[in-house]
Amino acid sequence: MDSGQWSQGRRQGLDKPMPLSRSQVKLRRVSDEIESRFKRQTRIIQADFSEGASIYPAIAEQLKGLEIGILVNNVGMNYAGMLVNFLDVPDPEKKITEVVNCNILSVTQMSRLILPQMVERGKGLIINISSEASSQPQPMLTLYSATKICVTYFSRSLNAEYQGRGVTVQCVTPFMVSTNMTHNIKVNTLVKSAASFARDALNTVGYSSFTSGCISHALQHNAMAIFFPAWLRLSPFCVRRIERFSKEVRQLIEERMAQCQKKQE
Repeated sequence: MDSGQWSQGRRQGLDKPMPLSRSQVKLRRVSDEIESRFKRQTRIIQADFSEGASIYPAIAEQLKGLEIGILVNNVGMNYAGMLVNFLDVPDPEKKITEVVNCNILSVTQMSRLILPQMVERGKGLIINISSEASSQPQPMLTLYSATKICVTYFSRSLNAEYQGRGVTVQCVTPFMVSTNMTHNIKVNTLVKSAASFARDALNTVGYSSFTSGCISHALQHNAMAIFFPAWLRLSPFCVRRIERFSKEVRQLIEERMAQCQKKQE
């Protein structure tokens, strides 16, 4: 699972970033970094968004009395660590439910919890992180891309409904970013580090409600639309090539893991 939700709240005159994640260790590390670097008080909420609807009453209780100015829905997961056909998803009943809970339910439920107070105040910002995978159908990433198009449509429609009431709902659709979910892929011209992408994406707030987040990813989006359109992406020829590539990657990963185990022994 990638990074979790963030809320920016104000209570008793203090700005309080509130990271939400399932990892208590990660939460404490981020909280300590914010407090030491930026001299801001924080409040942490531990929650596993893959568990579904049962977690939200407890989150709502912990948010009572807080004025939330900014909500960032950045939680996300895929059902496997690589490209796979839908029926090849490991432990499919569990994984499919977890992906839907994490990628869709988290965004809609957290927005439901925070949006009313923003509308009442007549101001607020919600940033929902979708994905470039939502731009076109993605064979071998079938469920992931489907959940992300849900986030995109939800965000853009919600912005249309509430922008006239002072609330901005921004949808960000990044390409490849080096995170745990992408196995910390090497940063290069096309792949952004998480910190670099966050800085670029935040600069778009107030200028665009629907963005790739940075110039590099916007250029990649346009290039993919021109040179790799949906009709080609969905063709049997292309799907077979993706399947072959995926098998080669899996074999390479397994070989490297085996080599690492031998070295440890």
